[in-house]
Amino acid sequence: METTFCFVDLAGFSALTETHGDIAGADLAQRFAAITEAALGGEAKLIDTIGDAVFLASEAPNRMLHVVSRLWEAAEAESEFPAMRAGLHHGEAVLRGSRWFGTSVNLAARVAALAAGGRVLATARVAAAARAEGILVEPLGLVAVKNIRERIEIFSLAIGAASGTAIDPVCRMRVRPGAAAGHLRFGERDFWFCSLRCAAEFATNPEAHSGNGESTIAQSARKPDF
Repeated sequence: METTFCFVDLAGFSALTETHGDIAGADLAQRFAAITEAALGGEAKLIDTIGDAVFLASEAPNRMLHVVSRLWEAAEAESEFPAMRAGLHHGEAVLRGSRWFGTSVNLAARVAALAAGGRVLATARVAAAARAEGILVEPLGLVAVKNIRERIEIFSLAIGAASGTAIDPVCRMRVRPGAAAGHLRFGERDFWFCSLRCAAEFATNPEAHSGNGESTIAQSARKPDF
């Protein structure tokens, strides 16, 4: 049957867990699952949680887009929450019991893996539905996707309003500059931090982390490096 699939995960979750510890990582994963369930609104089903990722399915692309939009709004309202990334695809798949099988499921997961933090990427059918919903869609061209024979046309969807946030270069947490625990300037770039611990770690070895952060959420506006 035709279904819209979506995978969402937390960008930089491993770095966050390494910095703040396994308990903090587990707590964050639970919060992520909770806000995901709250965002469903009867328009999609939470099929599975896999560590820091969630797997969703919906009958139609527009319904899934509503869910993703609510999820992004909820995450951005959280005081301390990392950037998310998502991949969506609509196509044929097979349902056996509560499990989905097929290329469409795999493709949605592969598209999610291409996304940088803060970004929502989708294939053509979902992109068309996004345009109909008034969502800004940016074509990214044909992309070679792992384990998929033909190149797939990928689109970036303008969902979320994270333009006023930065990414902590140490733990990858989303940070609002006005409420950041620390701020350092290195190499003519500004970096903001979720905690003094992250600021101190950056200060001891800025070269190791300076490629990870953005002075704004430029990651969500740039095309990913495929």
